Amino acid sequence: MVIQVNEVESEADCSKAAAEDVAVSNGTVAPVTSSSAMPAAKKRQRRTRIPDKPYKPLNLWSIMRNCIGKELTKIPMPVNFSEPLSMLQRLVEDYEYSEILDKAAMASDSCEQLAYVAAFTVSSYATTSNRTAKPFNPLLGETYELDRTDDLGWKCISEQVSHHPPVVAQHCESKNWICHQEFSMTSSFKGKYLQVKPLGMTHLTFLSSGNHYTWRKVTTNVNNIILGKLWVDHHGDMEIVNHKTGEKCVLQFIPSEPFSPSKQRKVTGAVMNAKGEVVWVLNGTWDNKMEASKVAEKRSQVKGKQVLETEAPVVVWQRRWPPLEAEKYYNFSEFACQLNELEEGVAPTDSRLRPDQRLMEEGDWDQSNEKKESLENKQRATRRARELEAELAAQEGRPVPQYEPIWFKKEMEPITNSVHHLYKGGYWECKEKQNWSVCPDIF
Repeated sequence: MVIQVNEVESEADCSKAAAEDVAVSNGTVAPVTSSSAMPAAKKRQRRTRIPDKPYKPLNLWSIMRNCIGKELTKIPMPVNFSEPLSMLQRLVEDYEYSEILDKAAMASDSCEQLAYVAAFTVSSYATTSNRTAKPFNPLLGETYELDRTDDLGWKCISEQVSHHPPVVAQHCESKNWICHQEFSMTSSFKGKYLQVKPLGMTHLTFLSSGNHYTWRKVTTNVNNIILGKLWVDHHGDMEIVNHKTGEKCVLQFIPSEPFSPSKQRKVTGAVMNAKGEVVWVLNGTWDNKMEASKVAEKRSQVKGKQVLETEAPVVVWQRRWPPLEAEKYYNFSEFACQLNELEEGVAPTDSRLRPDQRLMEEGDWDQSNEKKESLENKQRATRRARELEAELAAQEGRPVPQYEPIWFKKEMEPITNSVHHLYKGGYWECKEKQNWSVCPDIF
């Protein structure tokens, strides 16, 4: 059976609401109206931990030996290798230290702002230092919302907009900034380690100044897949560009040396003005903290090379470490524990309602594996029905129907001149009306 997306009043009401919603469309920041001004909400009480992880031994090599050289997203994996969060939820963890962006919005100049933005990009890697399990692969059409306007001042909506290749579109907004990203990746098992190369780009716009930043994530390696303790490392260069001013920051994630404590998880970088002159220097580690030092006006020469003199460093990001007992529940931070907490009124496609993931969180891994297989079979059947419909349409000379995401639309992004899934608005208005008629049945 082909899932039909009904065209109900949401096509009118929710599309109309899109004009009222804060969104980035065609590279233009829509004005903030009363519907998205985010009035102060009563702060809700949230949980601080999840149930302990059960002990379920598994022969890793018996599964992984058949995976060498294959694309990870195409390999069926039991939940024993996972954590009870979807990739949609895991990407929202990028905003765990969103207060850095609020500080950046109040920066005295755009170069200082860029230093804070750089620290924000580094902070998103912190949780991976002690979490090696993979998140659940979202089903096509799966969504995840997180509304933290009551305490953190932002709300976010994400959707799995493509399954092959897997692509997540995400839109997050606050009263000071809007951030959206399209995330995909390639991954392969190399025998001793798993390598993940992120694709896609993140866009960040500050509403008061119009400064528009972009960056791409760096490469990740999961080491000791076969023998030893798993550990994660990130390496490569990240370039963060302010497209309004021409300023940029280059961060270098230095490959770790396991037997050299001083050379583990290090990140260095420099903020350069439009002339290419270094004005801020950054140093730190992606698992703990980052410091920024402003370059003094005075610059000296040593053996013909310019030496930068800097002011006292300022801590621009400091990690909030989870408690020691977090080892019992997947090493989740308090923020991560709250991501899968049940909430009323979310879309029926929301990751919180995914039964296999919920069963895993509750500790029933056997039932979770059975339900996971059932959901994946349902998704395959839906895809085959869609492919059959496309074949019939081609034979009959009709337009071939294409899968269309519910909340995002492919558009040309003028800043980078690339096609990007942009939020088209309407989600929060549909939630307010509890009109989810446009949502497919995926669970």
